[in-house]
Amino acid sequence: MSKRKAIVLLSGGLDSTTVLALAKNQGYEPYALSFRYGQRHVVELEAAKRVAKAQGVAQHVVCDIDLRTFGGSALTSETEVPKHENAGDLSAEEIPVTYVPARNTIFLSFALAFAEVVGATDVFIGVNALDYSGYPDCRPEYIEAYETMANLATRAGVEGARLKIHTPLISMTKADIVQTGTELGVDYSLTLSCYDPDDEGRSCGHCDSCLLRIRGFQEAGFADPVSYQAA
Repeated sequence: MSKRKAIVLLSGGLDSTTVLALAKNQGYEPYALSFRYGQRHVVELEAAKRVAKAQGVAQHVVCDIDLRTFGGSALTSETEVPKHENAGDLSAEEIPVTYVPARNTIFLSFALAFAEVVGATDVFIGVNALDYSGYPDCRPEYIEAYETMANLATRAGVEGARLKIHTPLISMTKADIVQTGTELGVDYSLTLSCYDPDDEGRSCGHCDSCLLRIRGFQEAGFADPVSYQAA
């Protein structure tokens, strides 16, 4: 029997790489989907390509869209990426300037189209409601609402091939994610989580994403294998 196909949104970071490994472990044939969306940290796409190759995905598609047209985020404009000394300085009560307006909504829309074309009824996304930096499009209620919409808006959904959006990391801490991925044999040295890496691809170590990643590895009791810039 052929495996069920699944679309996996892959940024090349810690979370999406773990989700890809989980989808494979659950018996899905993964089709990876990444985006060149005008992000300042475009080196993440090199990480996504490394991960996709290492995980042996059926296909890896990189879509070009330019969210710099609107800006509104430190990741798609010249706005400075905030830096902190430690993860304790982060607040989930305020939506940070690294939030990209409607990004997950846009990405999931592309995933719906990709799913219909390849005949997949499953989409995996690495959203997280615990260590999520306050992003509104990482909440369970958002994903539930989007899944409802998706099954009203697609031919597959209307014809009875209901689409399921999988969020296996939704209630995990970063430490849980690191532990899970390590148990699945994920090579985290291939990944990049930083919002503001240097030209050599080294992580800054002080943006929200770096700090959450660093804390996750520390709490899980593993060494983070990526390179960080000197303090």
